[in-house]
Amino acid sequence: MSTLETVLVALLVADALALAVLVLLQQGKGADVGAAFGSGSANTVFGSAGSASFMTRATVWLAVGFFLISFGLAYTAKERAASLDDVGIPQVENARPAPAEPEEQLTPPPERVDSDIPEL
Repeated sequence: MSTLETVLVALLVADALALAVLVLLQQGKGADVGAAFGSGSANTVFGSAGSASFMTRATVWLAVGFFLISFGLAYTAKERAASLDDVGIPQVENARPAPAEPEEQLTPPPERVDSDIPEL
């Protein structure tokens, strides 16, 4: 594995972990019911309405990064596979088919039968 592939795999794993943590930290649509029991005021770290937009933007950018890194890994894998076609695999240029051996007839040829039907 080349250095570029190693770096891309490490970035992909870090991006996937960060994306998973960020998604798990976000509140769902049904979390507003919890505000009736007093848990709504604990979400003021990013301001009164700032956490939802910050986490949403971060999630979008992490998802975009995940796809770009995945495309980069796919491209490097394609290039590595293409380079393996040129190295170390013998190619047969002028392949001739083996001469066909005359087949042994297992049944004798049919005998001539007198018939009124003319042969073609």
